[in-house]
Amino acid sequence: MKKLRLIAFFALISSAGFAAQEKWENLFNGKDLTGWSRLNGEAEYKVIKGEIIGTSRINTANSFLCTTQNYSDFILEYEMKMDEGLNSGVQIRSESKKEINDGRVHGYQVECDDSPRAWSAGIYDESRRGWLYPMEYNQPSKKSYKHAQWNKFRVEAIGNSIRTWLNGVPCANLADDMTPTGFIALQVHGIGDKAINAGKTITWRNIRIMTKDLEKNRLTFDKNVREVSYLNNTLTKNEQADGWKLLWDGKTNQGWRGAGLETFPAIGWTIEDGMLSANKGGNKGGKDIVSVKKYRNFYLEVDFKITEGANSGIKYFIQSEPGKMNTVGFEYQVLDDARHPDAKEGRDGNRTLGSLYDLITANSQTFDSNQPVKRANGIGEWNRARIEVNGVKVSHFLNGVKVLEITKGSPEFKERIALSKFSKAPGFGEFEDGYILLQDHGDEVSFRNIKIKEL
Repeated sequence: MKKLRLIAFFALISSAGFAAQEKWENLFNGKDLTGWSRLNGEAEYKVIKGEIIGTSRINTANSFLCTTQNYSDFILEYEMKMDEGLNSGVQIRSESKKEINDGRVHGYQVECDDSPRAWSAGIYDESRRGWLYPMEYNQPSKKSYKHAQWNKFRVEAIGNSIRTWLNGVPCANLADDMTPTGFIALQVHGIGDKAINAGKTITWRNIRIMTKDLEKNRLTFDKNVREVSYLNNTLTKNEQADGWKLLWDGKTNQGWRGAGLETFPAIGWTIEDGMLSANKGGNKGGKDIVSVKKYRNFYLEVDFKITEGANSGIKYFIQSEPGKMNTVGFEYQVLDDARHPDAKEGRDGNRTLGSLYDLITANSQTFDSNQPVKRANGIGEWNRARIEVNGVKVSHFLNGVKVLEITKGSPEFKERIALSKFSKAPGFGEFEDGYILLQDHGDEVSFRNIKIKEL
């Protein structure tokens, strides 16, 4: 009897293990490209010894080997190896529609990055919004990529949550709901005419997906990895638990008033489609709006979209009370650098996008020589400003990348003020708190996802 019980016990374990294996579906049969089709570019994909090999080719667009089936919620695992000097990724929940950019593949991409930037397992929105989760948000994970070796990726796309792991290390933690379903695709990035990279390869293997019992099979994610949300004018449960508050509700003017006024301006601003917009010429400039509450130490995030030649700003430490039009304070510059003349004013570009206006120039190379000077998404596209004030430390970020930092009261800071247009402004740089201000400079600029966390 005891022997029979042991047999039944081990049979049960074996059955459970087999059932667990059955939850996975192989996306690649190891023999040929059945279930896949190539879109856009002309890079070659072939199967050799149970692996898919994509080969880079000069003078062709980005190439994508796409599943013929769409997937919504899933857990995806795959291994990939990439020759040095290339850039690649795996598309998830992606689409190709003739009416959108003539069928160009667009959607979420889990990055594979061999450059010193090291943004592998970050999330890029291909042919659409650009970087959603650059790995500056989670810098410790940047060490997890293995150059020219096999790397194992895991992606959990469940509802509006997309999380990634690289070689077992938690990486991206994104909340976004723009595209709930789409195909999966293996990218061979275009290399232009760089012959030095022609013929280099990206290899994939062990590509498998799970579409059932996802909640039971989710991995525990490191709570210290920052969640980045693009849910419009909405806080996630994690953000709420972390102390974030919406500074604008996305629907009304509640929480805001005109600078120097007791109420919201009657003209000049439009609230529509979840956007708070300053109208072009609506107030001939100057009808700025401020928060009804002052803030001292905080993290502030604001998504903004500018039109061609536009000028605006996000100010803080503002002292404008009703009946007192005082809009002088620190300003995160919002500007079309290429077309607005203010970009060439000031000193060393300190009036350009992301700069602490007329004081400190936005330049991410200050912190990482491998970063571009600034990573802006362009005119008519949404960009994200982040301002951090923690005691005397002030930092600006543009689209997830730090572009400046300064210590209030330091000799350098005092020198910058002395050389600026604020040199004679009473108390400038000394206020410990103030209102948040959105500037109406007479140009069309839109804002949304305005949220704050007090420290």
